[in-house]
Amino acid sequence: MTKFEQYNIVLKDLAAGTVSTFEYTLDDVFFKKIDSPEVQRGNVKATVTVRKKNDTFELSFNLGGYILIPCDRCLDDMELPIDYQEKLLVKMGEKFSEDGETVIIPELEGAINIAWFLYEFIILNIPIKHVHQPGQCNKAMISKLKKHMARSRSEEDDDENALLDLDDELDLESVEE
Repeated sequence: MTKFEQYNIVLKDLAAGTVSTFEYTLDDVFFKKIDSPEVQRGNVKATVTVRKKNDTFELSFNLGGYILIPCDRCLDDMELPIDYQEKLLVKMGEKFSEDGETVIIPELEGAINIAWFLYEFIILNIPIKHVHQPGQCNKAMISKLKKHMARSRSEEDDDENALLDLDDELDLESVEE
């Protein structure tokens, strides 16, 4: 038994016009098995609906939940909500290949493992810059970062915008207090 066997969907046995639904919970165990540095923890519910249309299978993915990723500013974990829908077309062929939204799986196998697709769809939801909402960053880390950036301010002009962001962050925190 492979570690992602539960994510295999056997397509060759489905009759034309049928609809099948599969549900998965992607939790900390799933993310540790994927063994990728971007996401290590979370709880995402995935519903996959498979529709067979003649020689094509349409897989509809609906993901909802959250993942935990480090904040780019303070490095504390932050919860990032996941709400994502995607469609994938699957056809049978001689060997496995991907072409945009169409995946070709070997006809002899007749099954597709969706574990990596689920993970990729989650990764697509991570913004380039991921930081806590204003006032939620680790105050000690923000203070240290502000002191460090104030010393190195003259070295790089690009840091000025980051310093202004930190000033806004700290000003909002003092207003909240």
